[in-house]
Amino acid sequence: MLPPDISGVELSPDEIARFSRHLILPEVGMEGQKRLKGASVLCVGTGGLGSPLLLYLAAAGVGRLGIVDFDVVDHSNLQRQVIHGTSWVGKPKIESAKARIHEINPHCQVDLYETALTSENALEIIRPYDIVCDGTDNFPTRYLVNDACVLLGKPNVYGSIFRFEGQATVFNLDAESPNYRDLFPEPPPPGLVPSCAEGGVVGVLPGIIGVIQATEAVKIITGIGTTLSGRLLLFDALKMSFRELKLRPSPERPVIDKLIDYQEFCGVGGTAPGQEEAGAVETISVGELKTLLDAGGDDIVLLDVRMPQEAEIATIPGAVLVPLDQIENGTAIEQVRELAAGKRLYAHCKLGGRSAKALIALKREGIEGINVTGGIDAWSQEIDPSVQRY
Repeated sequence: MLPPDISGVELSPDEIARFSRHLILPEVGMEGQKRLKGASVLCVGTGGLGSPLLLYLAAAGVGRLGIVDFDVVDHSNLQRQVIHGTSWVGKPKIESAKARIHEINPHCQVDLYETALTSENALEIIRPYDIVCDGTDNFPTRYLVNDACVLLGKPNVYGSIFRFEGQATVFNLDAESPNYRDLFPEPPPPGLVPSCAEGGVVGVLPGIIGVIQATEAVKIITGIGTTLSGRLLLFDALKMSFRELKLRPSPERPVIDKLIDYQEFCGVGGTAPGQEEAGAVETISVGELKTLLDAGGDDIVLLDVRMPQEAEIATIPGAVLVPLDQIENGTAIEQVRELAAGKRLYAHCKLGGRSAKALIALKREGIEGINVTGGIDAWSQEIDPSVQRY
């Protein structure tokens, strides 16, 4: 249980009516509700995980919520980021989230940080809060949140999602608890784990994991139940199954005594999604590709390495679909070799990451090619708006 000072916390008649279903729970009661009102929680990210987190923490009566995000609402967010609405497309997510939170609980103080969390600002932003909830979707920020929480002694309620699977736990609940580095001592190679923008995610999944995170935060604040500290909860939506893994502090875990350059630590050269491996291959812009295609040369092959279901949404005219997995497992190597024989090979995907991986795999087989920076998404934005974005 957190030790917020509730000596001066009172519930108004409106709050007593609003939270009456909590107040009649023996495990919560008046004291527990005052603890919720006196507590503060920082949510890093207002995406798929942050949306249900913030909605339910506000509805539960948490008195102060901090939100860190610098993105704007996009149509593609609305399938899962339920705190945002269509009228907020193109506007800052943190403003959208604040407006919705105040619709749910006008008594909640909402602090906005429209910035990326960095090694320079993380300690200052996190310090005033009792709990941090990690709703991020990239490894550099997850390590940053973890290390800052360790340095400041803050519980870190963690969740992650991908396609149909999610996981959740509580890190750093006390000095003896495991932290993120016990789960992932080293970050995976850049580009190995696709983002949701490239790999996809079923819309209800972040709702389930985000609500689990919110539940853990409420339990930590009120001191009820048993938290997920020391346990990693794994959820498979297709099988509708939960299972647990034990998570213990590793004796080989490095001592965290300062914040570092987490982009460098994770081997990420840039911040744009899908561009982690772009530096490993020769590149061309979509504008340059358009010029080559318009010239009508018959010595050009444009390879589309996305999945077939993506090609059903949109394609660049003339591109040949050869999915990345068929290149990586070797089944399409000879097909590509024949396509590229005596021709200039270019490759694209949605954003540029998978096509870079494909070209690296092809290069090992003696097939050279050039990556289209930004992929079909950049083509849609810069060349042909009639090509559907997704």
